[in-house]
Amino acid sequence: MISAAAARQFVLDAVRPLAPCALDLDEAFGCVAAEQVLARESIPGFANSSMDGFALHAEDTASGSARLTIVDAVMAGDVSRARLAAGQAVRIMTGAPLPDGADSVCPIEDVVVEDTSVHIARVVTKGACVRYPGDDVFEGQQLIAPGVALDAPAIAVLAGQGRTTVVAHRRPRVGVISTGNELARSSGPLAASQIRDTNRPLLLALVRESGCMAVDLGIAADTYDEIRQRLTDGLAICDAVISTGGVSVGDVDHVKNVIGELGGSSARSVQVAIKPGKPFAFGVVGPDHRPIFGLPGNPVSTRVGFELFVRPALRTLAGHAVIDRLRVPAVLDVTLARRSDAKLHLVHVWAEWGDDGVVHVRDTARQGSHLLHAIVGANAIALLPDGTAGAVGDLVELIVLDADRLARTA
Repeated sequence: MISAAAARQFVLDAVRPLAPCALDLDEAFGCVAAEQVLARESIPGFANSSMDGFALHAEDTASGSARLTIVDAVMAGDVSRARLAAGQAVRIMTGAPLPDGADSVCPIEDVVVEDTSVHIARVVTKGACVRYPGDDVFEGQQLIAPGVALDAPAIAVLAGQGRTTVVAHRRPRVGVISTGNELARSSGPLAASQIRDTNRPLLLALVRESGCMAVDLGIAADTYDEIRQRLTDGLAICDAVISTGGVSVGDVDHVKNVIGELGGSSARSVQVAIKPGKPFAFGVVGPDHRPIFGLPGNPVSTRVGFELFVRPALRTLAGHAVIDRLRVPAVLDVTLARRSDAKLHLVHVWAEWGDDGVVHVRDTARQGSHLLHAIVGANAIALLPDGTAGAVGDLVELIVLDADRLARTA
Protein backbone atom coordinates (compact mmCIF):
# COMPACT_ATOMS: atom_id res chain seq x y z
CA MET A 1 0.00 0.00 0.00
CA ILE A 2 1.01 3.61 -0.50
CA SER A 3 -0.07 6.64 1.48
CA ALA A 4 -2.85 8.98 0.40
CA ALA A 5 -0.26 11.75 0.13
CA ALA A 6 1.88 9.69 -2.24
CA ALA A 7 -1.12 8.79 -4.42
CA ARG A 8 -2.18 12.42 -4.58
CA GLN A 9 1.33 13.52 -5.50
CA PHE A 10 1.74 11.17 -8.46
CA VAL A 11 -1.60 12.40 -9.77
CA LEU A 12 -0.74 16.10 -9.41
CA ASP A 13 2.75 15.59 -10.86
CA ALA A 14 1.12 14.41 -14.11
CA VAL A 15 -1.58 17.08 -14.48
CA ARG A 16 -1.11 20.39 -16.28
CA PRO A 17 -3.49 23.36 -16.59
CA LEU A 18 -5.45 23.57 -19.83
CA ALA A 19 -4.18 26.04 -22.43
CA PRO A 20 -5.70 29.51 -22.03
CA CYS A 21 -8.20 30.84 -24.54
CA ALA A 22 -10.47 33.86 -24.99
CA LEU A 23 -13.75 33.41 -23.12
CA ASP A 24 -16.87 35.55 -23.31
CA LEU A 25 -17.51 37.22 -19.97
CA ASP A 26 -20.80 35.36 -19.55
CA GLU A 27 -18.84 32.09 -19.74
CA ALA A 28 -15.87 33.17 -17.61
CA PHE A 29 -17.35 33.24 -14.10
CA GLY A 30 -15.38 30.84 -11.89
CA CYS A 31 -12.62 30.41 -14.47
CA VAL A 32 -9.02 31.45 -13.84
CA ALA A 33 -7.57 34.46 -15.63
CA ALA A 34 -4.49 33.83 -17.76
CA GLU A 35 -3.74 37.46 -18.67
CA GLN A 36 -2.99 40.70 -16.91
CA VAL A 37 -5.79 43.19 -17.45
CA LEU A 38 -4.98 46.90 -17.13
CA ALA A 39 -7.61 49.62 -16.92
CA ARG A 40 -8.03 51.53 -20.14
CA GLU A 41 -10.51 53.95 -18.57
CA SER A 42 -10.68 55.72 -15.24
CA ILE A 43 -13.78 55.03 -13.14
CA PRO A 44 -15.56 57.28 -12.64
CA GLY A 45 -14.54 59.20 -15.72
CA PHE A 46 -15.89 62.51 -14.40
CA ALA A 47 -16.66 64.19 -11.08
CA ASN A 48 -20.17 63.26 -10.01
CA SER A 49 -22.51 63.39 -7.05
CA SER A 50 -22.72 60.55 -4.55
CA MET A 51 -26.06 61.82 -3.19
CA ASP A 52 -29.32 63.37 -4.31
CA GLY A 53 -29.08 67.01 -3.26
CA PHE A 54 -27.70 70.35 -4.40
CA ALA A 55 -24.38 71.10 -6.06
CA LEU A 56 -22.84 74.33 -4.80
CA HIS A 57 -19.76 76.31 -3.80
CA ALA A 58 -18.74 75.14 -0.33
CA GLU A 59 -17.51 78.66 0.42
CA ASP A 60 -21.10 79.94 0.20
CA THR A 61 -21.90 77.99 3.40
CA ALA A 62 -18.87 79.16 5.40
CA SER A 63 -21.00 81.22 7.79
CA GLY A 64 -23.09 78.18 8.71
CA SER A 65 -26.22 79.39 6.95
CA ALA A 66 -26.87 80.14 3.29
CA ARG A 67 -29.82 80.75 0.96
CA LEU A 68 -28.86 79.89 -2.62
CA THR A 69 -30.70 80.45 -5.88
CA ILE A 70 -31.58 77.27 -7.79
CA VAL A 71 -30.48 77.78 -11.40
CA ASP A 72 -30.81 74.28 -12.90
CA ALA A 73 -31.44 70.59 -12.26
CA VAL A 74 -29.33 67.71 -13.59
CA MET A 75 -30.13 63.99 -13.65
CA ALA A 76 -27.81 61.01 -14.02
CA GLY A 77 -26.98 60.70 -17.70
CA ASP A 78 -27.44 64.44 -18.35
CA VAL A 79 -25.06 67.41 -18.24
CA SER A 80 -25.97 70.77 -16.69
CA ARG A 81 -25.56 73.76 -18.94
CA ALA A 82 -25.24 76.08 -15.95
CA ARG A 83 -21.98 77.48 -14.64
CA LEU A 84 -22.39 78.24 -10.97
CA ALA A 85 -21.68 81.69 -9.71
CA ALA A 86 -21.50 82.65 -6.04
CA GLY A 87 -24.83 82.21 -4.30
CA GLN A 88 -26.19 79.67 -6.77
CA ALA A 89 -26.98 75.95 -6.59
CA VAL A 90 -28.05 73.18 -8.98
CA ARG A 91 -30.46 70.38 -8.06
CA ILE A 92 -28.47 67.17 -8.69
CA MET A 93 -29.17 63.43 -8.61
CA THR A 94 -26.83 60.62 -7.62
CA GLY A 95 -24.37 59.86 -10.42
CA ALA A 96 -24.96 63.09 -12.32
CA PRO A 97 -21.89 65.11 -13.41
CA LEU A 98 -20.95 68.02 -11.16
CA PRO A 99 -21.85 71.33 -12.88
CA ASP A 100 -19.07 73.71 -13.84
CA GLY A 101 -18.10 75.87 -10.88
CA ALA A 102 -19.50 73.52 -8.20
CA ASP A 103 -17.11 71.88 -5.74
CA SER A 104 -19.41 70.02 -3.34
CA VAL A 105 -22.90 68.61 -2.82
CA CYS A 106 -25.26 69.02 0.12
CA PRO A 107 -27.65 66.05 0.54
CA ILE A 108 -31.36 66.70 0.09
CA GLU A 109 -31.97 65.65 3.70
CA ASP A 110 -29.98 68.68 4.93
CA VAL A 111 -31.76 71.43 2.99
CA VAL A 112 -35.08 73.28 2.88
CA VAL A 113 -36.36 74.12 -0.59
CA GLU A 114 -38.33 77.34 -0.88
CA ASP A 115 -39.68 77.85 -4.40
CA THR A 116 -36.60 78.90 -6.44
CA SER A 117 -34.13 78.90 -3.56
CA VAL A 118 -32.63 76.40 -1.15
CA HIS A 119 -31.74 77.09 2.50
CA ILE A 120 -28.73 75.28 4.00
CA ALA A 121 -28.22 75.66 7.74
CA ARG A 122 -24.76 74.17 8.11
CA VAL A 123 -21.22 74.37 6.76
CA VAL A 124 -20.62 72.14 3.72
CA THR A 125 -17.06 70.91 3.37
CA LYS A 126 -15.38 71.36 0.00
CA GLY A 127 -15.51 68.03 -1.88
CA ALA A 128 -18.38 66.67 0.22
CA CYS A 129 -20.46 64.00 -1.55
CA VAL A 130 -18.35 64.23 -4.69
CA ARG A 131 -16.87 61.22 -6.47
CA TYR A 132 -13.74 62.29 -8.34
CA PRO A 133 -12.35 60.77 -11.56
CA GLY A 134 -10.35 57.63 -10.80
CA ASP A 135 -11.81 57.19 -7.29
CA ASP A 136 -12.45 53.51 -8.04
CA VAL A 137 -10.07 52.76 -10.91
CA PHE A 138 -7.39 54.88 -12.56
CA GLU A 139 -6.23 54.40 -16.13
CA GLY A 140 -3.36 51.91 -16.35
CA GLN A 141 -4.14 50.29 -13.00
CA GLN A 142 -3.88 46.50 -12.84
CA LEU A 143 -7.40 45.12 -12.48
CA ILE A 144 -6.84 41.38 -12.89
CA ALA A 145 -3.63 39.39 -12.49
CA PRO A 146 -2.96 35.99 -14.10
CA GLY A 147 -4.07 33.22 -11.77
CA VAL A 148 -6.98 35.13 -10.26
CA ALA A 149 -10.27 33.23 -10.13
CA LEU A 150 -12.91 35.35 -11.80
CA ASP A 151 -15.63 35.96 -9.24
CA ALA A 152 -18.70 38.14 -9.71
CA PRO A 153 -16.96 41.47 -8.85
CA ALA A 154 -14.08 40.63 -11.22
CA ILE A 155 -16.52 39.97 -14.07
CA ALA A 156 -18.25 43.26 -13.29
CA VAL A 157 -14.94 45.17 -13.24
CA LEU A 158 -14.04 43.77 -16.67
CA ALA A 159 -17.46 44.72 -18.02
CA GLY A 160 -16.95 48.19 -16.56
CA GLN A 161 -13.96 48.60 -18.87
CA GLY A 162 -15.98 47.62 -21.92
CA ARG A 163 -14.41 44.19 -22.07
CA THR A 164 -16.53 41.41 -23.57
CA THR A 165 -13.88 38.66 -23.39
CA VAL A 166 -11.00 37.64 -21.15
CA VAL A 167 -8.15 35.19 -21.67
CA ALA A 168 -8.59 32.43 -19.12
CA HIS A 169 -8.37 28.70 -18.55
CA ARG A 170 -11.68 27.24 -19.71
CA ARG A 171 -13.70 24.81 -17.65
CA PRO A 172 -12.44 21.24 -18.12
CA ARG A 173 -14.85 18.83 -19.82
CA VAL A 174 -14.91 15.78 -17.56
CA GLY A 175 -16.43 12.49 -18.67
CA VAL A 176 -17.96 10.06 -16.17
CA ILE A 177 -18.52 6.37 -16.83
CA SER A 178 -19.74 3.51 -14.65
CA THR A 179 -18.81 -0.10 -15.28
CA GLY A 180 -20.56 -3.29 -14.25
CA ASN A 181 -22.89 -5.98 -15.63
CA GLU A 182 -25.03 -5.57 -12.54
CA LEU A 183 -25.99 -1.95 -13.34
CA ALA A 184 -29.49 -1.43 -14.72
CA ARG A 185 -29.64 0.48 -18.01
CA SER A 186 -33.15 1.82 -17.45
CA SER A 187 -35.39 3.20 -14.70
CA GLY A 188 -37.82 0.31 -15.08
CA PRO A 189 -38.21 -2.68 -12.73
CA LEU A 190 -34.94 -4.31 -11.73
CA ALA A 191 -34.10 -7.78 -12.96
CA ALA A 192 -32.72 -10.33 -10.55
CA SER A 193 -29.21 -9.35 -9.34
CA GLN A 194 -29.43 -5.87 -10.85
CA ILE A 195 -28.81 -2.61 -9.00
CA ARG A 196 -29.25 1.01 -10.03
CA ASP A 197 -26.26 3.15 -10.90
CA THR A 198 -25.61 5.79 -8.24
CA ASN A 199 -21.93 6.45 -8.89
CA ARG A 200 -22.45 8.20 -12.20
CA PRO A 201 -25.04 10.69 -10.89
CA LEU A 202 -22.86 11.22 -7.81
CA LEU A 203 -19.75 11.99 -9.83
CA LEU A 204 -21.53 14.10 -12.44
CA ALA A 205 -22.82 16.29 -9.60
CA LEU A 206 -19.41 16.46 -7.92
CA VAL A 207 -17.76 17.41 -11.22
CA ARG A 208 -20.23 20.27 -11.66
CA GLU A 209 -19.74 21.35 -8.05
CA SER A 210 -16.00 21.54 -8.78
CA GLY A 211 -16.63 24.10 -11.52
CA CYS A 212 -16.16 21.74 -14.46
CA MET A 213 -18.43 20.64 -17.31
CA ALA A 214 -19.77 17.13 -16.70
CA VAL A 215 -20.18 14.71 -19.64
CA ASP A 216 -22.22 11.54 -19.13
CA LEU A 217 -20.43 8.63 -20.82
CA GLY A 218 -22.96 6.05 -19.69
CA ILE A 219 -22.50 2.51 -18.42
CA ALA A 220 -20.03 -0.05 -19.77
CA ALA A 221 -20.36 -3.81 -19.39
CA ASP A 222 -17.60 -5.78 -17.68
CA THR A 223 -15.68 -6.63 -20.85
CA TYR A 224 -12.22 -5.44 -21.68
CA ASP A 225 -13.14 -4.37 -25.22
CA GLU A 226 -16.21 -2.33 -24.24
CA ILE A 227 -14.43 -0.62 -21.37
CA ARG A 228 -11.47 0.23 -23.57
CA GLN A 229 -13.72 1.60 -26.32
CA ARG A 230 -15.81 3.69 -23.91
CA LEU A 231 -12.77 5.17 -22.20
CA THR A 232 -11.04 5.86 -25.52
CA ASP A 233 -14.15 7.56 -26.90
CA GLY A 234 -14.46 9.60 -23.72
CA LEU A 235 -10.87 10.79 -23.88
CA ALA A 236 -11.44 11.94 -27.46
CA ILE A 237 -14.08 14.48 -26.39
CA CYS A 238 -13.14 15.22 -22.77
CA ASP A 239 -10.19 16.76 -20.96
CA ALA A 240 -10.38 14.07 -18.26
CA VAL A 241 -12.35 10.87 -17.65
CA ILE A 242 -13.46 9.29 -14.37
CA SER A 243 -14.45 5.63 -14.24
CA THR A 244 -15.88 3.66 -11.33
CA GLY A 245 -15.54 -0.04 -10.68
CA GLY A 246 -13.07 -2.52 -12.13
CA VAL A 247 -9.97 -1.41 -10.20
CA SER A 248 -9.73 -4.12 -7.55
CA VAL A 249 -8.60 -7.74 -7.87
CA GLY A 250 -11.70 -9.43 -9.29
CA ASP A 251 -11.76 -11.60 -12.40
CA VAL A 252 -13.51 -8.90 -14.46
CA ASP A 253 -11.78 -5.84 -13.00
CA HIS A 254 -10.64 -4.62 -16.41
CA VAL A 255 -10.53 -0.87 -15.83
CA LYS A 256 -7.11 -0.88 -14.17
CA ASN A 257 -5.70 -2.90 -17.09
CA VAL A 258 -7.21 -0.56 -19.69
CA ILE A 259 -5.83 2.48 -17.86
CA GLY A 260 -2.45 0.74 -17.77
CA GLU A 261 -2.57 0.18 -21.52
CA LEU A 262 -3.83 3.65 -22.43
CA GLY A 263 -1.59 5.48 -19.98
CA GLY A 264 1.58 3.49 -20.60
CA SER A 265 4.44 4.48 -18.31
CA SER A 266 2.35 7.20 -16.68
CA ALA A 267 -0.22 4.73 -15.38
CA ARG A 268 -0.35 3.24 -11.91
CA SER A 269 -2.75 0.85 -10.23
CA VAL A 270 -2.28 0.97 -6.48
CA GLN A 271 -3.72 0.13 -3.12
CA VAL A 272 -3.94 3.34 -1.08
CA ALA A 273 -3.75 3.17 2.72
CA ILE A 274 -7.18 4.71 3.25
CA LYS A 275 -10.57 3.45 4.34
CA PRO A 276 -12.82 3.52 2.41
CA GLY A 277 -11.44 3.74 -1.12
CA LYS A 278 -8.30 1.60 -1.16
CA PRO A 279 -8.14 0.59 -4.88
CA PHE A 280 -7.16 3.38 -7.26
CA ALA A 281 -5.86 3.59 -10.82
CA PHE A 282 -4.58 6.61 -12.72
CA GLY A 283 -2.78 7.58 -15.89
CA VAL A 284 -2.50 10.34 -18.48
CA VAL A 285 -3.17 9.70 -22.15
CA GLY A 286 -1.90 11.29 -25.36
CA PRO A 287 0.33 14.26 -26.09
CA ASP A 288 -1.89 16.61 -24.11
CA HIS A 289 -1.75 14.34 -21.04
CA ARG A 290 -5.48 13.82 -20.49
CA PRO A 291 -6.01 12.29 -17.04
CA ILE A 292 -8.01 9.12 -16.55
CA PHE A 293 -9.07 8.06 -13.06
CA GLY A 294 -10.20 4.64 -11.91
CA LEU A 295 -12.18 4.79 -8.65
CA PRO A 296 -13.70 1.92 -6.64
CA GLY A 297 -17.29 0.88 -7.27
CA ASN A 298 -18.69 1.29 -3.77
CA PRO A 299 -20.31 4.74 -3.67
CA VAL A 300 -18.80 6.09 -0.44
CA SER A 301 -15.38 4.95 -1.68
CA THR A 302 -16.11 6.75 -4.95
CA ARG A 303 -16.85 9.97 -3.11
CA VAL A 304 -13.75 9.72 -0.94
CA GLY A 305 -11.51 9.00 -3.94
CA PHE A 306 -12.95 11.98 -5.77
CA GLU A 307 -12.27 14.32 -2.86
CA LEU A 308 -8.72 13.13 -2.26
CA PHE A 309 -7.42 12.63 -5.80
CA VAL A 310 -9.79 13.73 -8.55
CA ARG A 311 -11.04 17.12 -7.38
CA PRO A 312 -7.52 18.55 -6.79
CA ALA A 313 -6.50 17.34 -10.26
CA LEU A 314 -9.55 18.89 -11.93
CA ARG A 315 -8.89 22.18 -10.14
CA THR A 316 -5.30 22.03 -11.41
CA LEU A 317 -6.55 21.43 -14.96
CA ALA A 318 -8.72 24.52 -14.59
CA GLY A 319 -5.71 26.61 -13.56
CA HIS A 320 -6.68 27.20 -9.92
CA ALA A 321 -3.97 27.97 -7.37
CA VAL A 322 -6.23 26.76 -4.54
CA ILE A 323 -7.03 23.16 -5.39
CA ASP A 324 -8.09 21.77 -2.01
CA ARG A 325 -11.21 22.23 0.06
CA LEU A 326 -11.00 24.14 3.31
CA ARG A 327 -9.56 22.11 6.20
CA VAL A 328 -10.26 23.04 9.82
CA PRO A 329 -9.63 21.55 13.26
CA ALA A 330 -12.72 20.42 15.14
CA VAL A 331 -13.61 19.17 18.60
CA LEU A 332 -15.35 15.80 18.78
CA ASP A 333 -18.69 15.79 20.58
CA VAL A 334 -19.07 12.12 19.60
CA THR A 335 -16.75 9.13 19.63
CA LEU A 336 -15.11 8.07 16.37
CA ALA A 337 -14.00 4.51 17.04
CA ARG A 338 -11.54 2.73 14.78
CA ARG A 339 -9.08 -0.13 14.91
CA SER A 340 -5.42 0.06 14.01
CA ASP A 341 -4.97 -1.11 10.41
CA ALA A 342 -2.22 1.11 8.97
CA LYS A 343 -4.81 3.20 7.11
CA LEU A 344 -6.13 6.74 7.18
CA HIS A 345 -9.84 6.55 7.98
CA LEU A 346 -12.16 9.10 6.35
CA VAL A 347 -15.44 9.48 8.20
CA HIS A 348 -18.38 11.56 6.98
CA VAL A 349 -19.66 13.78 9.79
CA TRP A 350 -21.97 16.67 10.63
CA ALA A 351 -20.15 19.68 12.10
CA GLU A 352 -21.00 23.24 13.10
CA TRP A 353 -19.50 26.26 14.79
CA GLY A 354 -20.06 26.19 18.55
CA ASP A 355 -20.73 29.06 20.91
CA ASP A 356 -17.06 28.80 21.93
CA GLY A 357 -15.95 29.86 18.43
CA VAL A 358 -14.67 26.38 17.59
CA VAL A 359 -16.02 23.87 15.07
CA HIS A 360 -17.61 20.83 16.72
CA VAL A 361 -18.38 17.42 15.24
CA ARG A 362 -21.96 16.81 16.36
CA ASP A 363 -22.70 13.47 14.69
CA THR A 364 -21.22 10.83 12.40
CA ALA A 365 -22.53 8.75 9.53
CA ARG A 366 -22.83 4.99 9.75
CA GLN A 367 -19.63 3.50 8.41
CA GLY A 368 -19.59 1.29 5.32
CA SER A 369 -18.37 1.89 1.79
CA HIS A 370 -21.79 0.86 0.42
CA LEU A 371 -23.88 3.08 2.74
CA LEU A 372 -24.55 6.00 0.39
CA HIS A 373 -27.72 7.21 2.08
CA ALA A 374 -25.85 7.40 5.39
CA ILE A 375 -23.71 10.29 4.12
CA VAL A 376 -26.55 12.41 2.73
CA GLY A 377 -26.29 15.84 4.33
CA ALA A 378 -22.84 15.28 5.85
CA ASN A 379 -20.93 18.56 5.59
CA ALA A 380 -17.39 17.36 6.38
CA ILE A 381 -15.05 14.39 6.35
CA ALA A 382 -13.04 13.71 9.50
CA LEU A 383 -9.50 12.40 9.06
CA LEU A 384 -8.42 9.73 11.52
CA PRO A 385 -4.77 8.68 11.07
CA ASP A 386 -3.73 5.17 12.00
CA GLY A 387 -3.61 4.64 15.74
CA THR A 388 -5.99 7.53 16.36
CA ALA A 389 -9.29 6.72 18.04
CA GLY A 390 -11.44 9.80 18.35
CA ALA A 391 -12.70 10.30 21.91
CA VAL A 392 -15.10 13.04 22.98
CA GLY A 393 -13.11 16.25 23.40
CA ASP A 394 -10.33 15.22 21.01
CA LEU A 395 -9.30 17.42 18.09
CA VAL A 396 -9.59 16.07 14.54
CA GLU A 397 -8.94 17.61 11.14
CA LEU A 398 -11.96 18.07 8.86
CA ILE A 399 -12.23 18.38 5.10
CA VAL A 400 -15.12 20.83 4.82
CA LEU A 401 -17.59 19.76 2.13
CA ASP A 402 -20.15 22.51 2.72
CA ALA A 403 -18.87 25.59 4.53
CA ASP A 404 -22.30 27.24 4.53
CA ARG A 405 -23.71 24.48 6.69
CA LEU A 406 -21.05 24.90 9.35
CA ALA A 407 -23.14 27.82 10.54
CA ARG A 408 -25.57 27.03 13.33
CA THR A 409 -29.19 26.77 12.19
CA ALA A 410 -30.88 26.75 15.58
